Amino acid sequence: LFLILGNQQACCLNIGYSLYRVFAGMLLALLLGLLLGLLMGRSKFWNRLLDPVVYLTYPVPKIALLPVVMLFFGLGEISKILMIMLILIFQIIISVRDGVKAIPGSAYEVLSSIGATALHKFWHVTLPGALSVILSTVRISLGTAISVLFFTEIYGTEHGMGFFIMDSWQRLDYPGMYAGILLFSLVGFILFLLVDVLDRIFMKWRRS
Repeated sequence: LFLILGNQQACCLNIGYSLYRVFAGMLLALLLGLLLGLLMGRSKFWNRLLDPVVYLTYPVPKIALLPVVMLFFGLGEISKILMIMLILIFQIIISVRDGVKAIPGSAYEVLSSIGATALHKFWHVTLPGALSVILSTVRISLGTAISVLFFTEIYGTEHGMGFFIMDSWQRLDYPGMYAGILLFSLVGFILFLLVDVLDRIFMKWRRS
């Protein structure tokens, strides 16, 4: 693939930009989604308050928001990262909320009986329950996020695998275009493997 793509340095640069956008968007989605999901899962008040907002905005096709995001945040990195975040965050919120709600109250009562603090309960019960559904959600929605990344990299950028593929197509460089598509797929494959690695690291208790 690198021989077909020619300039290996430029190829690595494009991959680096795409990975940066995916990781930044995923990190934002995980931080905000975990916070809101935990809040909704543990508090009936916040769940009743935020449920309508989540259910109203979640069905909106996220790719349809691309012109709106670019209008408010420009064509730079922020809009691309925000689009990745928007793809993931609602699924994470709902999954974390449902995962936290599914934790039986007896699990907290056992820790309370031995004098555990709220922080201990969060660390040993709530967070493992939330991480399990988060990793499953990220694994499912990662493909969609990568597809949206391709569309965002077509506009207002000179770097990224989406830009490289479309640029090769416009220059009639079909071997480079197909090699870029395969390389884009390889990047997605590596990201899926990374999620599996995180699952094995943080979810050891599921295999014990």
